[in-house]
Amino acid sequence: MANFFNEITPKLKTFIESQKVFFVATATAKGRINLSPKGLADTFKITDKNTVLWLNLTGSGNETAAHVLQNNRMTIMFCSFEGKPLILRLYGTAKVYHERDEAFQENKHHFPEIPGTRQIVEMHVESIQTSCGFAVPFMDFKEERHQLNSWAEKQGKERIETYWKEKNTKSIDGLDTKIFGE
Repeated sequence: MANFFNEITPKLKTFIESQKVFFVATATAKGRINLSPKGLADTFKITDKNTVLWLNLTGSGNETAAHVLQNNRMTIMFCSFEGKPLILRLYGTAKVYHERDEAFQENKHHFPEIPGTRQIVEMHVESIQTSCGFAVPFMDFKEERHQLNSWAEKQGKERIETYWKEKNTKSIDGLDTKIFGE
């Protein structure tokens, strides 16, 4: 049975904060729909009952940023893989902030310094849906993967920016990500 909420309640906040992974979905009017798994401790923050932030790290693509520029709708999903079954979806609109943006500077204190940090994504939550999650399997959390942080640390800022130029300026559908500005 699905339930809808207009804001992140304390109970929902507790559930969200206990999850080890979340999924972000975005789409433009044409082209591919993007669905990305996200993780790493302390990279998702609830700043008020209708606003969340997440730290977007360097990856092989930059679909979320490109999509948000075209169509700012976003869905974020959490699944309970341990304990009581539950699926929780946040529906809303998003903005992407780069290091050059004032909003990035104002919000970076919410997160630890992580090598390869690319953007901060802010989502205004308009609606929340919970559903049973009865078919989601149990999975035990073993540990976080450290490869991304190790890779980014080894690259250093200059080589990360070169990587962004090569891999993160356009989406797979050719849309601009504005990673280096206008």
